Amino acid sequence: MLRQRGPGSVTLILDGICVRWRGEIWLDDISLELSSGMTTLIGPMAAGKTTLMRVAAGLQPPAGGRVVVNGEDVTAISVRKRSIAFVYQQFINYPSLTVYENIASPLRLASSFPKDGIDRRVREVAELMRIGELLDRRPAELSGGQQQRTAIARALARPVDVLLLDEPLANLDYKLREQLRADLKSMFRDSPGVVLYSTADPAEALTFAAPTVVLSEGRVEHVGDVAEMYHLPPTLTVAATLSDPPLNLLPGVVRDGRIECLGVSFPAPGAHASGEGRPVVLAVRPHQVSIERRPGALEFPAEIRLAEVTGSATFVHLLVAGQRHLVAELPGTQLFDPGEPAVASVDPADIFVFDEIGGRLLATSAAEVDLHG
Repeated sequence: MLRQRGPGSVTLILDGICVRWRGEIWLDDISLELSSGMTTLIGPMAAGKTTLMRVAAGLQPPAGGRVVVNGEDVTAISVRKRSIAFVYQQFINYPSLTVYENIASPLRLASSFPKDGIDRRVREVAELMRIGELLDRRPAELSGGQQQRTAIARALARPVDVLLLDEPLANLDYKLREQLRADLKSMFRDSPGVVLYSTADPAEALTFAAPTVVLSEGRVEHVGDVAEMYHLPPTLTVAATLSDPPLNLLPGVVRDGRIECLGVSFPAPGAHASGEGRPVVLAVRPHQVSIERRPGALEFPAEIRLAEVTGSATFVHLLVAGQRHLVAELPGTQLFDPGEPAVASVDPADIFVFDEIGGRLLATSAAEVDLHG
């Protein structure tokens, strides 16, 4: 359960949510309790994020479980009668209406919203989303970023208990994503309602720094502080979900209080370095791999296969010990020839050790975890 309780706060409870489709399990016993403020939902594609949001919104009935908003079971209540707004990855606006009318449309449909307050609310939300000067335009006259701002403004216009945002920035260019990300973080920090923000981007989740739910294959993998999960991932799945570029994974085995990996041996981290013969997975992030020798670092003989230059960084693809691929993220522009010999250098302090079976964190320099586990 994820709890963010406060006096008079809004609550959204997803209690044992299950979704099945043609014999496949899409969501498996999801139980979460969210309160006022922002929560980030992160997971790779096909993790179940959109399905979970559709269930919360009332767009898809669950095979089992309940959706409860402020103590009321709304599972069987239609989406139109729920105090919920939904922003999709693909921005949806009414093409024949101006930006003003797009934003005003949910207010005109809400019988409880005072008619004389519509104009003020539309302009208020438009200014918040920095599209106040675009109110007379139609969606076809807007850029992609302006259209997404319009879609978000329409969702924000009508006061609701729950706001669901399903990867709303995924289709925008890098600069627009950064700008909108900062705006949304500021906007939702002290939201009186529940804001559930879905993303597949680790940088986005870390930037929002909100309580975070990691979803994997239709199950909740972990719930907690996103920075803590990044620095000390409880499972390999959490570590992989919060790593971009992807983690480097290497096979290892525990022997005589040491870990052996591709011909290299080093003391197992943690106070209890036992578990003789236990197969493990070593994980290290690309920016923690060097191709220069460093004092105290583990050195793996390697061959350069490819160098990808992005401008601010160079990603060097290595073949380690003639059998495993590994990526090093180096600063700036650096040129290498394919086939060139190299050394993959890794500080033991940067290595996470996970159980090969189950993927549980066993050891790292940041935590002493019993390898007997």
